[in-house]
Amino acid sequence: MERYTVHFEVFVRKIPGAPWSLLLATEDRAGAVKAANEAMNERRVAAAKVTKETLDEETKEFRAVEILKLGAAGVAVKSRPTVEAQPLCVTPQDLYTLHARERIGRLLETWLERNNATPFELLHRPDLVDRLESSGVDLQNAVQKISIPEAHARNRSVHEIKRIFQTLIDRTVARLTEDSRKGVLPNLAKEGFAAAAERVVSDPERVYLLGAGVAAAIAPAKSWAEKVERLMDLADAAPKQGPARGLAFMVLQQPLAEILETKPGMIDIMGGGRHLGGALAAMTRLAAYESVDRLMKLEPSVAKVMPQLSPLALRLAMLLGSEAFQDTRAAVGRRILRELTVGRRLCPGDAAGEIDMLRALGMSLTAASGKLLPLEEVQSAFTNRSRTLVTGDFVEAYLVQKSTAGGEFEALVWLTENVIGAANKRQAGGWLKSTANSLRFTKEMESPDESPTKRLARLAALQRSAARCGLAPEDSLPIQEKLGEIGGEIEARARITQTLARAEAPILQRLTWLLKMAGGETSPSGPAAKRARVEAMTLVKQGGIHTALTSEPGQVETFRDLVQQAGLAA
Repeated sequence: MERYTVHFEVFVRKIPGAPWSLLLATEDRAGAVKAANEAMNERRVAAAKVTKETLDEETKEFRAVEILKLGAAGVAVKSRPTVEAQPLCVTPQDLYTLHARERIGRLLETWLERNNATPFELLHRPDLVDRLESSGVDLQNAVQKISIPEAHARNRSVHEIKRIFQTLIDRTVARLTEDSRKGVLPNLAKEGFAAAAERVVSDPERVYLLGAGVAAAIAPAKSWAEKVERLMDLADAAPKQGPARGLAFMVLQQPLAEILETKPGMIDIMGGGRHLGGALAAMTRLAAYESVDRLMKLEPSVAKVMPQLSPLALRLAMLLGSEAFQDTRAAVGRRILRELTVGRRLCPGDAAGEIDMLRALGMSLTAASGKLLPLEEVQSAFTNRSRTLVTGDFVEAYLVQKSTAGGEFEALVWLTENVIGAANKRQAGGWLKSTANSLRFTKEMESPDESPTKRLARLAALQRSAARCGLAPEDSLPIQEKLGEIGGEIEARARITQTLARAEAPILQRLTWLLKMAGGETSPSGPAAKRARVEAMTLVKQGGIHTALTSEPGQVETFRDLVQQAGLAA
């Protein structure tokens, strides 16, 4: 036998300075780190940490090494965590709470997937309990995984904690088996869902009893999709009003949310073969169908990435859109945000598609915020995801197909426009500034392959787009100045403003050309625009403008707008 046994523990603090409490114990390092990040991203806790626990089998002593710490800890870390304020599960009813079911799902994840079942079903189906007990090793491993960190946290022996949990499991199994043998558990095939809900609604154990009936009703299903279909059939058959209707929907949400939280369940319902971005788009449309549908009619970019839903998924979307299934809808929303915070690419091998996908998801989840998720949680998730778009690896992959410096600049403007968060904007602005200041960009803009007026107009367009992408003034101004400086060099060499001012054309036409340059429409703001403004003022002082406008009254409004845009209005 190995002398040392290693596992990983996740501890959390609900508020800064509060005692550490155990969230999860697992042998999977990546899973522990993921659980800590999820707890922080969902703002369920103020701080989280992951420790590597090494047990010496000979001395029975633990050695803890902290490998991750997140959030506001508030107090110094001690060698051993403080005893949890929350007591151990001590009654069978304790195992049916949301927190307990989540922990059961993590501890028995592999076994549940192998048996096509959820924690809800395991707690309500005697046949599943028998199957788990018969496997032997799966249940014992789960008890061992939870007992070691609990014993460590409470300064009690592992054997004592294992005995507590085993006693609890035995009591829970005995109750379920006895209730099944006595015929206490509802049989929805004979009684009907509505009648069963009405019958047990006043019973103290109503959620447990009706849950057993629901679990038995979906047990014959051969796939996750068929389970969901059966659950929706039960929702259609629920009582039409009163407390029994609320009870029915509360019970149905438990297995439905657990199925939608699992990857195999969601794939079976929505279909596979999609990359992460496509899967998240499908989930977003499922959880916020009406909001996304309205947005798709207004935004072609959203309609482009949103997949069509299958008849089953569409029926489920209609169900989730009702107020009765708000908790299940929110569970799907939280899963979307969790998936957004992982490091996987949304559209592997397609950096431009990644930006388009993130933009569509951001618009969709923002449009659905309030009904689906709080807006601040959506913004926080997209701020975290935006960090992946401004890394060197991503930017390099994004620009690899751009053959010109100008094309790179335009692509970076689009990137900058679609990231959120001050730090991310600043990083994107740094890439823009680097491109604008590069010798390659300057040479390309000053190349004689294109006429000076076209190059000036292109610089003006780049300058306007860079001004609209949300950079802070301190990040935006250097880029604006550099573009203006390049434009100034182009204009000075070609003497464009002087040529326009002295052209053989009507004075109003010449003045219009100059005002468009001075206002940043056909030339970037900077030296070229200033010289155009000077030439325009010279033309105005020469006179003749009033006479020209009198002969062409239709040009008065246009001329006034150009004067104001150029900053020449009194």
